[in-house]
Amino acid sequence: MFKNPEELKYTKTHEWVKEEDGLYVVGLTDFAQDALGDIVFVNLPGVGDEVTASKAFSDVESVKAVSDVFSPVSGKVAEVNEAIVDDPALVNNDCYGAWLIKVSDVTGTEDLLDAKAYEEFCASEA
Repeated sequence: MFKNPEELKYTKTHEWVKEEDGLYVVGLTDFAQDALGDIVFVNLPGVGDEVTASKAFSDVESVKAVSDVFSPVSGKVAEVNEAIVDDPALVNNDCYGAWLIKVSDVTGTEDLLDAKAYEEFCASEA
């Protein structure tokens, strides 16, 4: 069973998002990091770049494959987590503490799932 904190929102492409001080923090879920295996490289956008809900904004490379990361919201990248670039394994160690980007000027939140709906979705994919 994967852990899916109640205070977060989720996407069907296995990203999590939470609102924090007016910014939306984005990362990979426990389900995603488990499916990917050991993450060895993370490619993040630059500060000021636009992201669009349901569109890829990043990719991660694991020992298994290279996978796109999709934005759960639309907006502008306000901050990137440089620690992840330097040490991608942080995602495997603590996927809910190891955020990827923070987004400002956010729109497109209507398709986000709560923890219960996300858990049901993950169960249907197993």
